[in-house]
Amino acid sequence: MIRRNLKEIEQMIKNSKLNKEYEDIIINGVSTDSRNICPGQLFIPIKGDKFNGHNFILDAIKGGAIAALWNKNEPIPTDINIPLILVEDTLTAIQDLARSYASQLGMKIVGITGSNGKTSTKDLLAGILSTKYKTGKTMGNLNNHLGVPLTILSFEEDIEIAVIEMGISEFGEADLLSSIANPDVAIITNIGEAHLETLYTRENIAKAKLEIINHLNPEGLFIYPGDEPLLKNKIEELNPIFKVETFGQESYNTYCPKLINVGESGVSFKLNESSPHIFNIGLLGKHQVYNATTAIAAAKYFDISFEDIQEGLKKADITGMRNHLIHAKKCTILDDSYKSNPASVLAALDTLYSLDKYNRKIVVLGDMLGLGDEEISMHREVGEKMDPSQVDYLFTIGPLAKHIAEGANPMIPRNNIKSYMDKKELINDLNKVVTKDSVVLVKASRDLHLEDIVNTLKDDDSPSKAI
Repeated sequence: MIRRNLKEIEQMIKNSKLNKEYEDIIINGVSTDSRNICPGQLFIPIKGDKFNGHNFILDAIKGGAIAALWNKNEPIPTDINIPLILVEDTLTAIQDLARSYASQLGMKIVGITGSNGKTSTKDLLAGILSTKYKTGKTMGNLNNHLGVPLTILSFEEDIEIAVIEMGISEFGEADLLSSIANPDVAIITNIGEAHLETLYTRENIAKAKLEIINHLNPEGLFIYPGDEPLLKNKIEELNPIFKVETFGQESYNTYCPKLINVGESGVSFKLNESSPHIFNIGLLGKHQVYNATTAIAAAKYFDISFEDIQEGLKKADITGMRNHLIHAKKCTILDDSYKSNPASVLAALDTLYSLDKYNRKIVVLGDMLGLGDEEISMHREVGEKMDPSQVDYLFTIGPLAKHIAEGANPMIPRNNIKSYMDKKELINDLNKVVTKDSVVLVKASRDLHLEDIVNTLKDDDSPSKAI
């Protein structure tokens, strides 16, 4: 984590002011949350639409904060007994601090954005890079304008490479995050329908995500899906000086991976038809091949051997609630409850279809949020594309997800399709149809908290496998 004296902190933040008598005080890490601050940390209160972290300064002091950043327009309580660094805006200040810290560390940085696959790609790449380098990565969902700075500031001084996930929902966000990280490798995993509510069209989504290359090292590498015309055409127009590699189905791509095998034990594939190397990953679903291919492409930029790539893929620490196969006492659960959009639902369904040893396949889907004006038709389309030969029961929850049920293929018995607004009612009926030889896919947008359903179905000691 960052360790600097307050004079150095002041110098790392634009337009900041510190009383000189406190310059030699050393901070050990930063925190924006007064509830979990550690002794010796710098408290950075953030002001949002519904909260103001400045109101919790006394709690932070009780927790051990040794100093704090402070918005100069906020009143200063009289009973504060720690030094304050006055700044124009604390959010901008933590971004400045992270930008300066990243520059001082001199680490190489990989930035990853995309509608789907960011987290899996990040985890796989970090696993590979860690075979040769001291590697850090985004933890949890710290991938936004606040999370990325917190991630960078958490890294130790001896870090060599960082893999940073960059989540965006509006124009300007990828540009900001890229300006903080200044990546050596930039990756766009795909362009989907996520954030149509704020960006309105896939064209805008592509344009917003392409901002990640705005601050890419001129000698760096950009990796993107070459079959996506919204990206391909723009990159050809730009004629960039940095190196460009692509992946996809078409033969003109740098990598055109060939699937060898997919099953419950994972996926095996080659980077190209003629490649002598076969890679194995313990992740289910053929969509994971592209995530792994992208990770391998980035790893090759950092001179990782094929042997180390294979070893890194095996030991990658995969983030939970995303394609986890859980073998519980009453059934098997495919837990993909963290997020949802049309492309990721279809990929999850495809994964479910590949699990061929189960006699009963049950699908539990909740609302896909943030899709904008076409949200109803997009939900119906998911139902229409569902393979009736692979789905025995369909349960939906939420006002939007009911349209998945309405659009479901008529070959699925209508008595086996049910829609709910109450989670407890769904769980009650779901328990009536699950069997030991059944597998249950659970997926929805984060706000629906369908992990409640997963937790009801599983046992505390159930072994789980990231897939």
